[in-house]
Amino acid sequence: MADIRGGDAGVRQWLRGIEVFARLLPGFAPERAPAEPVALFLDWLAEAVAAGVPDPHAMTLSTVDASGAPDARVLLLKGVDGAGWQFAGRAFSPKGGQLACRPRAALTFYWPEHGRQVRVRGTVTAGSAQDSAADFLGRSATARAEALLGRQSQYLTDPADQERALAKSLAMIEREPSLVDTAWTLYTLEPTEVEFWQAAESRVHTRLRYERCRGGWERFPLWS
Repeated sequence: MADIRGGDAGVRQWLRGIEVFARLLPGFAPERAPAEPVALFLDWLAEAVAAGVPDPHAMTLSTVDASGAPDARVLLLKGVDGAGWQFAGRAFSPKGGQLACRPRAALTFYWPEHGRQVRVRGTVTAGSAQDSAADFLGRSATARAEALLGRQSQYLTDPADQERALAKSLAMIEREPSLVDTAWTLYTLEPTEVEFWQAAESRVHTRLRYERCRGGWERFPLWS
């Protein structure tokens, strides 16, 4: 392992020396892109899945809190269609509170093996109780049990407390397998902008932005 203990200059030199995009990457011809972004996104996602990219549906959800401070975390994509990109979480979690206060967010997907990034920005709305319940019941028993604790992001003083609480919650689910956390919410981000970025070893990357307009989408190539 490289010695990076030479202070800030040593770290910068070490980082600059790491190879980036030095591999065979897919091409991207924006002029042949479909008229709307969902089709292109699903094509890129399917290619990532076919190539065995780990966790290809993982994405970074970025929000802001009441004071305007940014926040971000990695979630799993739950679905995407003409209405938008779906994700889920508890309404009383930090992200749920932030979205209730400021219902706009950004999603970022990155598939390093393909040198591809997709950025989505738009307005977030909460789904119906029925859709949220269906999403909750589709989760594993352990994931449901943990959500029912309602303690996400709270301070944990003793890991044994979490183990005991989780065991009780799992037992409750075994007794009532249809039990639903009423705070669980399926959210949809309706995009106003979707940007596709294809890396190149030359560092002359290819970018295409879709912007929602009246009646559809417009496409704009961007400088790299």
